[in-house]
Amino acid sequence: MSDDQHNTEDLPLAGIRVLDLSCVVSGPMATSILADQGAEVIKIEQPGLGDLTRYMGPAKAGMTSIFTTINRNKRSVALNLRSPEGRAILHRLVETADVVVQNFRPGVADRIGVGFEAMSRLKPDLIYASISGFGATGPYAAQRVYDVVVQALSGLAGSQRDTEGNPQLIRNIVSDKTTAIAVAQAISAALFGRSRTGRGRHVEISMLDVSVAFVWPDVMSAHSFVGEDFSHIAPITDALTPYATTDGSVALLAVSMDEFTGLARAIDRADLIEDPRFSTLAALYSHFEEIHRIVLDVAATMTTHELLTRLRSEDVACAPILAPGDVHTDEQIRHNGIVEEAEHPVAGLIRTPNSYAIFDRQRAAIRTHAPKLGEHTDEVLTELGESAQEIERLRNAEVIG
Repeated sequence: MSDDQHNTEDLPLAGIRVLDLSCVVSGPMATSILADQGAEVIKIEQPGLGDLTRYMGPAKAGMTSIFTTINRNKRSVALNLRSPEGRAILHRLVETADVVVQNFRPGVADRIGVGFEAMSRLKPDLIYASISGFGATGPYAAQRVYDVVVQALSGLAGSQRDTEGNPQLIRNIVSDKTTAIAVAQAISAALFGRSRTGRGRHVEISMLDVSVAFVWPDVMSAHSFVGEDFSHIAPITDALTPYATTDGSVALLAVSMDEFTGLARAIDRADLIEDPRFSTLAALYSHFEEIHRIVLDVAATMTTHELLTRLRSEDVACAPILAPGDVHTDEQIRHNGIVEEAEHPVAGLIRTPNSYAIFDRQRAAIRTHAPKLGEHTDEVLTELGESAQEIERLRNAEVIG
């Protein structure tokens, strides 16, 4: 990881400037994706406090692991947007930008003078992305929201149940992160549209909408046909179950007849192939519970290595269930180069996922470290033409940090 801006000219978003007014995960992760793909991202943070993820989870020398992961390839400017002078500086930055991203609660951006209408008057072809929890309007719009709340409403938590049928929250901020990916994709689409029409756009995305759309194809399969009751048919997600071995756990899935026959041979139950309960795909899916119990019993008598060897020899999709601390050591993950070890100037050697997109057989590089709060304030203001004396005055007036 280097502290220069090299290797950006060949990336798809090279030359695009993004102002990131967002905090926590959904917005910062979205702009991190854009930054990985070549965009120049300026992160605007509150002086003295900054992004809340600067304080969450494991930290070293003042840098948390989550912040370093979703804020690399950015510059940080500490700017008080509630002061007239702070907003004036932001307005000047907007005139140089292609994209603005914010995830204030609905109405806040407009109240403090940084909403879409105000910003688009400054830059008519601006792509302005608003991220909300529930949407800009509606009965829940003004309520505070985090990932767990969206999991609860979208069906994510209700679809994850323990052996007693109790709903379970997914121990992963999946709604935040799927929203981030959706936001990055929508911004890219808006930029593509602008390249053809010259038009700016207001892109609005809610975590709730993304999560409902995300969960629907499989979890909500029994609720897609209006007027028909399919609640008696188990969703295909019921097949997503770990199988305990004598020394670990394995994930496997057989969804075609060829895969089912391979699974039957792998567990020494070739008799199942002729069983009428499993003779067609429809029959196979409707009797999943019986297959599940059979595989559970056989897996419990084998080591992980033995079961995986048998399954792979029959071309059944399978993998060991790795503990988080073992993921980066997996041979395929190491081969892909998705996890990188890089020297952070403050936190030392860190391990972080690289960009997952590969362009022209080259994985986009992590070009710059996640910044300290306000690390680039003077640099960016100097680029705007401010003198050292004016920057000092603004700092003394608590406009910048």
